Amino acid sequence: MLKPHHPSIVELSRRLSVLDGISGVNLTIDEVDQDTESIKITIEGTSIDYDLVEQTISESGAVIHSVDSVSAGKKLIEEVETPQDR
Repeated sequence: MLKPHHPSIVELSRRLSVLDGISGVNLTIDEVDQDTESIKITIEGTSIDYDLVEQTISESGAVIHSVDSVSAGKKLIEEVETPQDR
């Protein structure tokens, strides 16, 4: 995620953590330049509304670059190495 320096990651994490269906968030600054911060964000919950998360992030002036991993279902499946990974 790319965001301006304000709001802080503390404020953005608060905004996200109170959304329905979210049980926890983790924001980590990966890179900082003059105008923006690259943030890695991890969100956990039982019923995450992606559109609401995206809207909240957008309203904070940030942009989602990519969604690199998603887990869903009654049982979480751990990622394992497959022949395609070799």
